[in-house]
Amino acid sequence: MRHPVRPALAGVLLVAALVLTGCGAGGDGGGTAGDSKADTGSVAQAAGAAGAKDSGGKGPAGTTPGLTADRIIRTASLTVRVKDVPKALDEARTTAEDAGGYVGDETTSRDSTGHEHTRVVLRVPTERYDEVLAGLQGAGQLLDRTAKAQDVTDQVVDVDSRIRSQRASVARVRELMDRAARLSDVVTLEGELSSREADLEALLARQASLKDRTSLATITLSLTQTPAHRAAQDDTPGFVDALSGGWHVFVTMLRWIALALGAALPFAALAGLAALLWWRVLRRRRTPAGPGSGT
Repeated sequence: MRHPVRPALAGVLLVAALVLTGCGAGGDGGGTAGDSKADTGSVAQAAGAAGAKDSGGKGPAGTTPGLTADRIIRTASLTVRVKDVPKALDEARTTAEDAGGYVGDETTSRDSTGHEHTRVVLRVPTERYDEVLAGLQGAGQLLDRTAKAQDVTDQVVDVDSRIRSQRASVARVRELMDRAARLSDVVTLEGELSSREADLEALLARQASLKDRTSLATITLSLTQTPAHRAAQDDTPGFVDALSGGWHVFVTMLRWIALALGAALPFAALAGLAALLWWRVLRRRRTPAGPGSGT
């Protein structure tokens, strides 16, 4: 009568081992050999031993990451005024590509005066960041510059530690699946495995994002065209400037005189016609009567 009870007892111990391994992987230092000490079943003890083997017998908190330098995210923003925007843009592309980078987003527009403006995002290796930045700001007249450096060493170390713990947790769940004998236990373990693998993928994506942002600096370059009339302009007026200004005043005066005459012309014509009629009336009254006009 005791033989049918053993599979059920093994299933209970298997679920208990799963709960304990999940608690061990939930924290930053999960996945240690000590996480399995609360297990009383042989399956749970085997899972704990596998977790200790994967982590080298130490938790992630006790390991020292092999970091050779601080992780730094570098970003910069430049606004440069140039004579030829398309030419300067081609030179910026060449500079970024020669440094081992690439060109990201690009936007070009024209203002109401016809001047061209371009905004382009460049990604360059961090070791060539200062060199590329100096080359870009020397392409014309520098109007604005902003540079930032963000140290994300703590984030990199934290993500690396969590990835190691999560991988050990996934490995332990897979080992429990290999030992499971009941279908219900297999279904439960498959659900846990899917959840932990999804968490691992999210951590790997975050790690890749940090690696991209630290290995490649981001430079946002804004190019604006130099107005033609502002090149090499002298504030002191010369003879040509005075002549041009005088001619402009003379033409403006003639225009206003013509406008005044045009506005007064209808009234002048009407006044002239009235004066002519009045003169004729007076002339008739002053003319003496003829010989046959007496009473």
